[in-house]
Formats: sequence, C-alpha cells, structure tokens
Amino acid sequence: MFNFNNNSKLYYYTKITWKYHLIFWLIYFTINTLRWGSYYGDYIYSLRSNLLGFPIHITLSYLNVYVLMPFLVFQKKYLMYIIALLTAIFIMVTIKFNLTYYLLNTNVWPEGPEVTSTLTVDYVVDMMIGELYVITFITAIKITADWLKEHKRLTDLEKLQMETELLFLKTQVSPHFFFNTLNNIYSLSIEKSDKTPKIILKLSELMRYLLYETKRKRQSLSKEIICLQNYLELEKIRHGEDLEVNMDISGDISGKKIAPILLLSFVENAFKHGANKNIGKVNIDIDFNIKEDFLYFTITNPSPADSEYEQRLNTTGGIGLKNVKKRLALGYKKDQYDLKIENDQNLFTVKLKIKV
Repeated sequence: MFNFNNNSKLYYYTKITWKYHLIFWLIYFTINTLRWGSYYGDYIYSLRSNLLGFPIHITLSYLNVYVLMPFLVFQKKYLMYIIALLTAIFIMVTIKFNLTYYLLNTNVWPEGPEVTSTLTVDYVVDMMIGELYVITFITAIKITADWLKEHKRLTDLEKLQMETELLFLKTQVSPHFFFNTLNNIYSLSIEKSDKTPKIILKLSELMRYLLYETKRKRQSLSKEIICLQNYLELEKIRHGEDLEVNMDISGDISGKKIAPILLLSFVENAFKHGANKNIGKVNIDIDFNIKEDFLYFTITNPSPADSEYEQRLNTTGGIGLKNVKKRLALGYKKDQYDLKIENDQNLFTVKLKIKV
C-alpha cells in the first residue's frame, strides 16, 4: 500500500480487493460454462468440466502475475521466465488430464479430433495453448490495472508538486518587503502621518489575499490585479519619489482566471533585482493586454550594472523565475502559455502569453 498526506488529504493505492477478483472469476466462469455447454450440448458436463479446470486457470494466472513476472521478468531473467512458465503449464495440464480422466470422463478431450484417453502430444500442446490464452488475458488485465494505478499516482504526485510549488512561491514574496513595510508604518506612526491607516489597510489586504485567496487552482484575474496594486502601493511608499510605476490594462478582464500569485512573482522579482539594486530614479513598466482567451503580460525593469548578477540571471533566470517556470509547466499545457525573458541594454523584460 502506498500513501501520502497533503493538507490532511490521504491518497491510498491498494491492491484490488478479493471481492473484485471473485466477481471477475464468477463472470468468466459463467460465460465459459455457457459457451462450452452450448458446444457440447450438455451444460451439466460443461459445468463439471469448468469446476475442474478453473482452479488450474486461477493458479497459473496468479502464479504468473504475482510470482514469475515480479521475480523473473522484472529482473530481466527472460529465459528462466519462459522455462518456468512452460514447466508450470505442463505440470498443470498433466494434473488436469488425470483429474479429468478419473473424475469426469475417460475421453479427456471431447472437443478434440478423436477420442483421447492418453496423454498425447496434440492434447498437451492444445491444452498448453489454452492455458497460455487465459494467462495472457489475465496478465493483460493486471498490466492495464497497474498502468492506470501508476498513472493516477503520477497525476496526484504532479498535483501535489504543483501545490507544493505554489506554497513555496507564496514564501518567495520577500520577507524583507514585509519587514521594511512594517518599519515604514512605524516611522509614519511616529510622525502621526495621515498615510498610516491607508498603508496598514493595504498591507492587511495583501496578506489576507496571500493567506486565504490563493488556495484555488485558478483565481480571477481582477483579484490578481488588485493584489498587484496593493503590492505596488506599498513599494511606492518604501521607495518614495525614486520609483515610478506605469501600469496599463487593455481589454476585458471580467471572467478571466489565472494561477494565483503567478504574476506577483514577476512583479516581486522586478523589485528584488531591479528597484532594490539600483540607485536613483527607477522606472517599472507593467502592461496587461487581453486578447480573446489570452493575457499578454509584460513587465520591464532596470537590471543592475553587475556582470556577476547578469551572468547568474542569464544562466538560471533567478530562483523565483525558475519556480514560476515549473508552475507554468505543471499547471498549463504547452499550447496554453509562452514565456520569454530578455535582458538587454540594462533592461530586464518578462513577456508572458497565457490562457485566461
């Protein structure tokens, strides 16, 4: 059994319970009994014959899927597997012959070309092929069930990873930003500035959004923009007149949805690596353009004249941006987004086309 816990949700992967095995074999037994009963013109004989043969089918099938395949096929011991499987089938066919001869009918192969009361080559070959058919059928079902189980496990793991990435990205909103904002609030409160209540309200709205409004897989674009505006208002207080932010929104944003705090990561990155590392006047341009089902988002900020920083950014894209790329890959199909990052002439630009 495999299980993991995520936000108090338990996911279990267990073997198929015995009742499903029982139901399957009962259905298979009934169909086979009716089939051979019609062939023989004797349903009682078909019932007795299947009661004798099905324990052999079941034994060989489970021996193959739970013993031979795990210990030989999965260990790449293919020749040993073939030998072991054929040996097991031959033994079971011999047992079936004797049980049929002594308990059911001295003509052990009534559907054969002639009366058979001895263990002939033709009988052995035909019975072994029949058993291989059953084994192959059961093995195909087992492989399909295992594939579906594994596919669901990987899907849930992807979902878990995406949720974990989201949680990690939430923490990427710099603690220094909150620390500096609180210092600014403290300074303004000492000065008894009229801006203090407004700043506290903006910080409260931003923190509430980050804590409670980002649990959904998709959030409304309008709420995301309000979150960004609150973030920008607080950053403007920190940087004062040295910061100029130009935000432009075109197109209809109503009814549009996007992964939560995805855009905030780009904006926070612009301040972390742009405004916070430059001295003097800083311009940050943010553009939202809605065209049909896509958002064209662009943000441009100055990049510091630091060759080491530039080299690191070109090779990794920054830790925050790397995580955004992971979230995009996990949360969207390839044809649902396109991300371009440019660092040219001391300007760092992020261009994102994303389905909303």
